[in-house]
Amino acid sequence: MDSKLKKSAIICSLVIVLIICACVLYSNMAGHSESGSHEESSYSTLSSDESEDAGSGMIGSDLSAFLKDEAFFDEEVNQVLEAAMAQASRLSLLVTSVEKDLRIQIVNGDGELVTGESFYVKLEGLGEYKDLDKDGIIYIGDLASGDYYVELMPMSGYVVPDNPTKVRVKDKVEYLAIDDISLLIKTEAEIDADAEDSGIKDALSDADSTEVVDFRKSGSGTRLGIDVSKWNGDIDWYRAEEAGVEFAIIRAGYRGSVTGSIVVDPYFEYNMRSAASAGVETGVYFFTQAINEVEAVEEASAVIELIREYDIKYPIYIDTEGAGGSGRADSLDAETRTLVCEAFCRTIENAGYEAGVYASRNWYNNMLDADRLSSYRIWLAEYRSVPLYEGYYDMWQYTSKGTIDGILGNVDLNISYE
Repeated sequence: MDSKLKKSAIICSLVIVLIICACVLYSNMAGHSESGSHEESSYSTLSSDESEDAGSGMIGSDLSAFLKDEAFFDEEVNQVLEAAMAQASRLSLLVTSVEKDLRIQIVNGDGELVTGESFYVKLEGLGEYKDLDKDGIIYIGDLASGDYYVELMPMSGYVVPDNPTKVRVKDKVEYLAIDDISLLIKTEAEIDADAEDSGIKDALSDADSTEVVDFRKSGSGTRLGIDVSKWNGDIDWYRAEEAGVEFAIIRAGYRGSVTGSIVVDPYFEYNMRSAASAGVETGVYFFTQAINEVEAVEEASAVIELIREYDIKYPIYIDTEGAGGSGRADSLDAETRTLVCEAFCRTIENAGYEAGVYASRNWYNNMLDADRLSSYRIWLAEYRSVPLYEGYYDMWQYTSKGTIDGILGNVDLNISYE
């Protein structure tokens, strides 16, 4: 079609559309006019400006008129917004003590840690302490037991408490779950997981040619199970259950071997929920890098927090292994490492769960005082057809090279002696 002709056709079409709109508008005006005599009271309160609008055929034709109305924006909405902003900037302190120490957490009105700021707190009689790494947590150790007053120093842009927080520093570990431990639990998105999650199975170096990698048949007084973590990826728990898996010990998390951060296993929730749906009973383990009893109580507290909503049938284990020689807990002596395991287990038991210790034969014999742990469930890792370990154990991890339908790659296989 010729471009001029096309242009003329478009213009004609637009004119027709405008004529139709005008007719519709005129019809609406006529309708309003006819009804006016019957509904005069409906317009009796119009202002002069509004009357002019009505004469033009539209009530309130000035669509931006609301901008001139100061009452249009609800004052209550503004007050709510202001209150929310004030809540976010209002700070408080959460202070806990495990043994001759204080952990001071700076939180906002929503109970969330406030990070990225160099907060100072003043401990009466001892001076000021700074949040050096700006993580919202200030830890003070080597304190004498007794009552202390902690004051958060003023910080621009925030409202700090008017009065100091009173707290009692404990003389001895009480092995009780720490309140608000959830503030210390991190995800792998917040850390360098490649550096932090570096546990190495000591049992591998002790394995021999008799190691059985097949999934054994359960017998009288025994049950067969697996233990899993993020390293096992997406598990089809229904297929695993059909293959004979009766229980699973699932990793809740780990303490970073470099920074000591407490980290939840990224597959923990998926594994717990999916295993339960498939009818597989569960227990939990936590890979420790605690260097003292205080940190062991923290780890146990984190596990207790993570498992609250789940039905736990098997024990909660502390997994004590090395981290390649460079882990923060690798150089602990047997006495300290045993104290760590005891502190973890006692805290778990005081929360109403059954506690246990996972370690290799070598670690039970040389890195721990196994006799002092005998009151807890003992989970032995030894990869041979018949264990050489002479001590008592309740569960045996007999291989790390097992295969199970529903799991891609190798998986740890276990026998539980009921």
